[in-house]
Amino acid sequence: MKIAVYPGSFDPVTKGHLYVMERSAKMFDHVIVAVLVNVKKTPFFSVEERMQFIRQSVAHLENVSVDFFSGLLVHYLQEKKAQFIIRGLRFVSDLETELQMASMNKDLLPEAETIFIPTHHEYSYISSSIVKEVARLGGDIQRFVPEQVFHAFTARYQGDHGWQK
Repeated sequence: MKIAVYPGSFDPVTKGHLYVMERSAKMFDHVIVAVLVNVKKTPFFSVEERMQFIRQSVAHLENVSVDFFSGLLVHYLQEKKAQFIIRGLRFVSDLETELQMASMNKDLLPEAETIFIPTHHEYSYISSSIVKEVARLGGDIQRFVPEQVFHAFTARYQGDHGWQK
């Protein structure tokens, strides 16, 4: 069975992330979308909220599950008996950092293979950081994120900025 892990903070999950998840689901027997718990960062959405947003967004993909992890990704891969790491790419500038991480993961766990999946050009400029900033400043993010994420942002920011759908 080919098991892949798509790790990330997904704070928030974007349509670019979903595109990579959908493509991954066609390539592997099982895909685990693994939300990274990074104790050094203060996320906008809790791990539970992020996992719920992803679960709702991938409900139509029978071979995709959602989980969370902290620590080294290679330890998580071993725990889940996964052989593949999925990484989404937006621009060629992402590749340098991603190749460095892939090389480190390969060194730590030689049987792990990193698969790079470019996102659709429609989403190539979207990042979670940019989405949060646009929302914080009162911009409309509806076309960048799943509906439930949009509503969660609306609920948090509407009072601060008068931003509405």
